[in-house]
Amino acid sequence: MPLSRNQTSLIHVVKAKLGWSDEIYREVLARIGGVTSSTELDQDGFNAIMAFAEYSGFRPTDSKTPRFGDRPGFATFAQLTLIRELWREVHRQRDCDDAHLAAWLSKYHKVDNLRFLTMDTARKVIVTLKSWKARRSA
Repeated sequence: MPLSRNQTSLIHVVKAKLGWSDEIYREVLARIGGVTSSTELDQDGFNAIMAFAEYSGFRPTDSKTPRFGDRPGFATFAQLTLIRELWREVHRQRDCDDAHLAAWLSKYHKVDNLRFLTMDTARKVIVTLKSWKARRSA
């Protein structure tokens, strides 16, 4: 059964995100998927290529996660994700409570929302949360 258009597009997103050259891409298709073109892939080949991509460092994003885009000078998406994860671990919660996190950021870092964190402030917040987590576990 041929792949859906979304699955074929995802293969090309993987190629771009991992920075594969055309030669590497063709080699992965041939060795992992057993085909010469992504349109020839079946479901097993797609699953094998996606497993290899994840092993190579590709991480699919959750569609529910808020994205703020590429904003020079502001915190990266990875930093914001780490801040949320550390906040969740410090407070031993399943989900990040964004309202309390925003209140804490406002009080101690003078930032009303995560999306307004600068790169430097995000680093300070991460260091603070890591030390807070270390004290809690000790």
